[in-house]
Amino acid sequence: MADLRALVETLGFRDVRTLLNSGNVVFSVPHDRRGDVAGRIEKALGSRFGINSRVTVLSGAEVAAVVRDNPFADVADNPSCLLVMVMRRPSDQRRLKPLIEKPWQPEALALGKRVAYIWCAHGVPDSTLWPAVDQALECTGTVRNMATMTRLLAEVEGK
Repeated sequence: MADLRALVETLGFRDVRTLLNSGNVVFSVPHDRRGDVAGRIEKALGSRFGINSRVTVLSGAEVAAVVRDNPFADVADNPSCLLVMVMRRPSDQRRLKPLIEKPWQPEALALGKRVAYIWCAHGVPDSTLWPAVDQALECTGTVRNMATMTRLLAEVEGK
């Protein structure tokens, strides 16, 4: 994580912090560094470490909205079992619409602005919904559980 933090700093981003060993980085982007932030990080990961990985960037406001707009806040009693899939493209949500129609109880699926909320009531390893979502999206998004998203929000807010 120290190497990842240093890499992001060398790209000119500020206030760089990593979250545990999760691969998540919180940073601010100076005005002169805006543009394809994810693309620059992906390229740097490849050239510096030989890692070919997709990078997803959310603004602080987007992280806050993901946590605030959680449709399963009253149901999901274990934030580690509530997954948030951030889609690479907003148009990917249409791939999940057929899954919304299916009965998944006690699991549940809901769509947010740029995310899908996947409640895995009996845990992620035993979920039938999670693999269906991942397959429908052809592994094009990135997923974190709500516990991680809440910790990211605390980092974003400086708490």
